[in-house]
Amino acid sequence: MLDVLREHWGYDGFRPMQAEIISSVLSGHDTLGLMATGGGKSITFQVSALLTDGLTLVVTPLISLMKDQVDNLLSHGIRAYFLHSALTRSETRLIVDRCRLGKTRLLYVSPEKLQSAAFISDLKQMPVKIIVVDEAHCISQWGYDFRPSYLEIVSLRKLFPDAPVLALTASATPHVAEDITRCLGFRPGAQTFRLTFNRPNINYIVRHTTLKAEELTHILRCVGGCGIVYVRSRKRTREVSDILRINGISADYYHAGLSAEEKNLKQNLWKDGTTRIMVATTAFGMGIDKPDVRVVVHYDPPTSLEEYYQEAGRAGRDGNPSWAVSLVAPADKATLSRRISSEFPPKETVRDIYHRLGVFLDVAMGEGFERVFEFNLTKFCEINGLHPLIADHALKILDRSGYIEYVEETSTASRLLVLLTRRELYNLQLDQVCEDVFNCIMRNYTGIFADYEYISESRIASLLSLTEQTVYENLLKLSRMHVIHYVPRSTTPYIVYRRSREEAKWVVLPREVYEYRRKNLEDRVRAMQRFLFDDTCCRVETLLNYFGEKSDGPCGTCDVCRANHVAARPASAKTPADRGLQVAYLLRNRPMTLSQLSQALGMDSRATAELLRPLLDEETVRLDPVSGLFTAE
Repeated sequence: MLDVLREHWGYDGFRPMQAEIISSVLSGHDTLGLMATGGGKSITFQVSALLTDGLTLVVTPLISLMKDQVDNLLSHGIRAYFLHSALTRSETRLIVDRCRLGKTRLLYVSPEKLQSAAFISDLKQMPVKIIVVDEAHCISQWGYDFRPSYLEIVSLRKLFPDAPVLALTASATPHVAEDITRCLGFRPGAQTFRLTFNRPNINYIVRHTTLKAEELTHILRCVGGCGIVYVRSRKRTREVSDILRINGISADYYHAGLSAEEKNLKQNLWKDGTTRIMVATTAFGMGIDKPDVRVVVHYDPPTSLEEYYQEAGRAGRDGNPSWAVSLVAPADKATLSRRISSEFPPKETVRDIYHRLGVFLDVAMGEGFERVFEFNLTKFCEINGLHPLIADHALKILDRSGYIEYVEETSTASRLLVLLTRRELYNLQLDQVCEDVFNCIMRNYTGIFADYEYISESRIASLLSLTEQTVYENLLKLSRMHVIHYVPRSTTPYIVYRRSREEAKWVVLPREVYEYRRKNLEDRVRAMQRFLFDDTCCRVETLLNYFGEKSDGPCGTCDVCRANHVAARPASAKTPADRGLQVAYLLRNRPMTLSQLSQALGMDSRATAELLRPLLDEETVRLDPVSGLFTAE
């Protein structure tokens, strides 16, 4: 194991639990690995794959994550492929043949792929030796991202009865962990490896403020190093990054609607330190392994502690002190509650949107099975007078109910394959520009005779001093001449019908998809609200208790513990700095009058006024002369 790790990844040793999980899998045991974000889950099955004579099948839900991992494996000299519904038939056929002939070690597939009878028929001919279920919490109806398509995974056990199953997740409560093993049919002798959810190098801080932009700027000026700011909408990514840049902080924005080239450019500039802060939706971070993230700020609260833990856990993967800060306004509590009704619109609304979708895509009753349709959510909502958020969640419910596959964030670079043999190319007659474009591709993309290769029109245009539009038009010309098969880049979401279209009144939304998940969401929202708004409990204790782990007592580093530590000292032992820290904490949570602050500090008004004077001079504390309320940044 260590030899493989050194040869392909250059590491001298495994992280905690990695070697134990690999040994369990190689011994043929079904295995559940509960490892925190950044704990190195992917290494466990990638090393196992290289030590097994056969194919490792990896089921994972995100196309972007599949691509990131496959690209990473290829860069380490390891053959790997991924399959999803956006690939052409010829691309899919080529990958399937390579897997069947044993010419690859890992194959990544989406769970929806397992619902295809044609793919299952192909799969039977492949030498599958290990089955990996990434983001395994998706198989549990109690998990925060349940997907019914994950339930199909257990059928693989009948096809490959000797293959051990490795299930991996970074965030599962004890109930969800138990459900994962049940849904995957774990056999006697199965083993579970659980890493602690405690990340002692991360300082969890909640800041109560109505001026989030000002507080964010203040925090990023106080904390050095690179960071991520999570927001809930694409529009806000741009707005917040603009505010930061105006205030002299290097920042950029990222969301699922960007092109593949834009995403890669922004991500690479952030990774190499050119961009300090990335303001992003949840589309950013999954599969990104940047060890030196010093601060993660939640500008808007996530819906659940599972989401929060995954995102906050992208800070401090190198083990050095880091900060996870949540900016919370009074209105955020109600906003979290409203997400329940927006994520679960009335069933009749969901059925109506299913009907409107069929009309929009021009799918006749009884038609559409396994057909792929490009889908423009904005246009769909404009034509039908729908709120985008309601339509988006209704489509997700239909996805989980097995009627469609709704892929929101497909963002694939252009790719092509040469269809002619080298001998046939000698007789090819092309005009000068077309020939220049083709020759440039031949020089810069050497594998295009054997497999589809990702290309960059902008790079080709730069090399030839042409416009991107000219390159695009000549690639289309070559494709029409059947010299190449060219698949232009796309950022358009798509819909795949998993069943033939039927009348909306017959659409059944299972209880486990609707009622059970709504109740589950309510519980998760309440837990998130407790974490953010209960300023009496240690934040780390709240997190660990939620994930079923016993804590050793208050962490001593979160904002609650810091304030309690100062408050618990004898008055004689408290320095002015201690008192100043306590005052700032109290006033960040809520504005107070002099009398209220004195009562909270256990001091008389005169002593409190003396304590406030230097804080007012340095503008750590401010006084509103109209209301008489003191506030703190």
